[in-house]
Amino acid sequence: MLKSLFIRNYVLIDELDIRFEDGFSVITGETGAGKSIILGALSLVLGERVESGSIQSGKDKCVIEAVFDISTYRLEKFFRENDLDYDTETCMFRRELYGSGKSRAFVNDSPVSLSVVKELGNMLIDVHSQHQNLMLADTHFQLNVVDLMAHTGKQLAAYRNEYNNYLSLCEKLAELKNRASNMKQEEDYIRFQYEELNAAKLQVGEQEELEKESDTLSHTEEIKTALYKITELLNGEGKSVVSSLKEALNAVEQLSAYFPKAGEYAGRLRTSYIDMNDLASETDVLKDDVEFDPERLDWVNNRLNTVYSLQQKHKVSSVEELVAKRDGYGVQLNAIESFDEELDTLTERRQASYELLMKQAAEITGLRENASETIEKQIVERMTLLGMPNARFRILFTPKSKPTADGTDEVSFLFSANKNEQLKPVAQTASGGEISRLMLCVKAMIAGYAALPSIIFDEIDIGVSGEIADKMADIMQDLGGKMQVMTITHLPQIAAKGKAHYFVYKEDTPERTYTRIRRLNDSERVEEIARMLSGTRMTQAAIDNAKVLLEL
Repeated sequence: MLKSLFIRNYVLIDELDIRFEDGFSVITGETGAGKSIILGALSLVLGERVESGSIQSGKDKCVIEAVFDISTYRLEKFFRENDLDYDTETCMFRRELYGSGKSRAFVNDSPVSLSVVKELGNMLIDVHSQHQNLMLADTHFQLNVVDLMAHTGKQLAAYRNEYNNYLSLCEKLAELKNRASNMKQEEDYIRFQYEELNAAKLQVGEQEELEKESDTLSHTEEIKTALYKITELLNGEGKSVVSSLKEALNAVEQLSAYFPKAGEYAGRLRTSYIDMNDLASETDVLKDDVEFDPERLDWVNNRLNTVYSLQQKHKVSSVEELVAKRDGYGVQLNAIESFDEELDTLTERRQASYELLMKQAAEITGLRENASETIEKQIVERMTLLGMPNARFRILFTPKSKPTADGTDEVSFLFSANKNEQLKPVAQTASGGEISRLMLCVKAMIAGYAALPSIIFDEIDIGVSGEIADKMADIMQDLGGKMQVMTITHLPQIAAKGKAHYFVYKEDTPERTYTRIRRLNDSERVEEIARMLSGTRMTQAAIDNAKVLLEL
């Protein structure tokens, strides 16, 4: 509910600070006193466009603040999503207008865009002027009205869970199809690369072995010559290493009888003799085994060329990396081959979700259509009480082309005020006064089902008097027991039913004229309602009648 409104330097208002009550309140005042100015300021702070001349003449800045009690609205999610400070009890809107033409908007002292202000404001208050349709013409609001009366909350919650699941499956399927398409386009390339690498039959570690073998085969003659030379030096004819060691060993063994160290030297020479003799035997055999094999060399070099070529092509430096590339291409080929199966499975899951979704939507549609008859009947009955005996009201259901978060129903409120008028959407047929009365009937019907926004009716009573005015006042008074209702009225019957009465007037000073508003006490209410009854000439009869209306 709207708790307070502060205005400074707006049109004819220099400074205004007014507190509002819950329940049903009335606002009265002479025509031209400035009631529409106050409503204009409230619309501005709730995000409406700034009109020229909004700032009071001679002032550089205008400030408007509105404080709301939001304790029953469960708005924490909205505040969190829009990165706003959240107070469980109150919310303050502020709009600052500058002489330069710029303006700024704040929610709980945080700067925000006008779109956020409007969205939040629409959750909290509904201002119905003679020239505004606002929420009643909004199809989302219309659908919410039907759902409240149809008690679809449980079914809608289950439907929305499945709807989110359906959207997720659609997204996954689209992503998989896109990946499958991309992979299919690359399949020939991937398959060629895999088959080429697979045909190479690469073995981890073979590159190093092949490179060593290539070196050996390429230097066969050098190796054979070196081995021959080593063999000759170690154990060839004439003076060789082995024969020299043999002579040294014989000499030292002859000393062993009378030279103690000779035994140690003999052991060392014997070991060297045996080692050199064995080495000479090995090199002698090996030099005969080393033969130049041009065919083997060609095969090794060709194999290495294959490895080097693949490494260069795939921009890697080892056989291990080539093997990893091959295995990766293999995984991709397996994935391509399994796409059809995955697509079939996911398509089946999506279809099952869609069928369940449509079944749930059909159940919700049934509840809505069943409730529509009750809604239509109640609206027509209330409109008749409010002086529109020929009013007709229908709810049109149109299937949507595809399911949405609210189901598969497009809802439209159709209205006709007169016998000879065709039923048309509310926004196209109802006048300002008619749509205000229609909204009054709708809100009276659904009050108590949800935390509804506060509502301000601007002269809803135009063209109404007598018994109908009493009925209208009774409806608003009853509605005020469930939500905050304020009405700007010229009818004493309605003004007398208000829990609180606010009076708008003009005050003239030597410098200029100002718009003021104040809450009336009991005696002031008697005088104001008497004035509304008798006009400018106050009579005792009017005063007595006012007291009767006020039940004093």
